[in-house]
Amino acid sequence: MTKEKLIELLNNDLKKEYAAAIQYIQHVAMIKGAAYGSIKKELTIHANEEIQHAMILADQIAYHGGVPTVDVDKIWTHDDTLEMLKQDLAGEEDAVSRYSKRIDQAEELKLLALGQKLREILIMEQEHAMDLQEALGI
Repeated sequence: MTKEKLIELLNNDLKKEYAAAIQYIQHVAMIKGAAYGSIKKELTIHANEEIQHAMILADQIAYHGGVPTVDVDKIWTHDDTLEMLKQDLAGEEDAVSRYSKRIDQAEELKLLALGQKLREILIMEQEHAMDLQEALGI
């Protein structure tokens, strides 16, 4: 692992954070029904936290000599609320996996402060996954 490769991977993560925020915003707007009122509120919080993650990543990429991307990864949409929640859960599970790897990669390069910032993001992503699992009853 090189610092340049890690910056490339962090930029890929940044694209996914942008997409996650947009996806949550769209899903909140599209979810219908009184039964989903509490999860809509939670997803609004998730959207804002994804934006915070993007800001942290952009700052870290720039600090370590990279240029933060402005590209956005694929955004998943659906007409069915349960499918939307499953899409969101899949994204969170992917984030947990990616950030777990990214922490190891940062620490391999002795970028301990970066590793700590990634841990903070990982904790939130895991909480998001837990919220969605609860909403889906799994």
